[in-house]
Amino acid sequence: MSETLLTSQTPGADTNVPGASGARQFWRRLRTQRAALVAAVVVALLVLVALAAPLLTAIEGQDPTTYHPSLVDSARGGVPIGSFGGVSADHWLGVEPQTGRDLFARLVYGARVSLGVALAATVVQVVIGVVVGVAAALGNRWVDQLLSRFTDIIVAMPLMIMSLALLAIVPSSFPRPVLVALVIGLIAWGNIAKIVRAQTLTLKELDYVSAARLSGWGSWRIARRELLPGVAAPVITYAALLVPTNITVEAALSFLGVGVKPPTPSWGQMLTAADVWYQAAPQYLLLPAGALFVTVLALTVLGDGVRTALDPRAASRLRVGTGRKREAKA
Repeated sequence: MSETLLTSQTPGADTNVPGASGARQFWRRLRTQRAALVAAVVVALLVLVALAAPLLTAIEGQDPTTYHPSLVDSARGGVPIGSFGGVSADHWLGVEPQTGRDLFARLVYGARVSLGVALAATVVQVVIGVVVGVAAALGNRWVDQLLSRFTDIIVAMPLMIMSLALLAIVPSSFPRPVLVALVIGLIAWGNIAKIVRAQTLTLKELDYVSAARLSGWGSWRIARRELLPGVAAPVITYAALLVPTNITVEAALSFLGVGVKPPTPSWGQMLTAADVWYQAAPQYLLLPAGALFVTVLALTVLGDGVRTALDPRAASRLRVGTGRKREAKA
């Protein structure tokens, strides 16, 4: 997303998230977008399932790592015994080919890993991007040039190639979900830094910031008290759109074999093992792929709704046809 899109908002009480009135206006605009509300409900349910994974698997009576060799047909290469991949009262979504591990348990525990890695990586990206962007905007010409050129280098780095290289050389003893989150966060913060720098340069020229400077406030106090609330809206918008991107990156890294390692379940890692079973046991491929699709779609729609609610002058990118005509008339 370009800097122009997110920095086009005019600073003020109407577009800033902090503050009671701004929060009420944001919520009022968000409630008018039914697609975003449905997406928010879906995201909330996914997070609830991920958090309640131990409880759900306890109710089912299974866990994600126990092998059940008696539930697969070794004569046919490990195909699950029974209809629909071995679906039964004990195994709600069937079992994994070859190992017989419970698919429902691996799916809900995989949600914890996939969502956790994506959210943690987004937090790392936001923290680094905000610090670098504000420092570049408030620093002198040399600091701004140095940080801006370094940010350009980070933006130009191919995320997947750099992640593959870093993950391949780190010892396997390091917790893999934490490592994947750190690698994604440390490589992909450049765009947030550019957005924050552009927004901060605009805000620092406003009268209330000049008044704070004349009153003797230091640069970091001005940044904390006056500038950070002004950059909250574009940062929240971009962060909401980063989460589905990070989920996709984690799934791709796990699919390539350098992400989360077995027996820890993640949706990408499940897809890696399922690529040879799409004919004999299609549910083993369809379940994690469907979960990834629904999650990424819901987060994308929610992120677009947040962007539109924070900047009411910007039409939703997902709104087409008659909806766009009604918005133009309004």
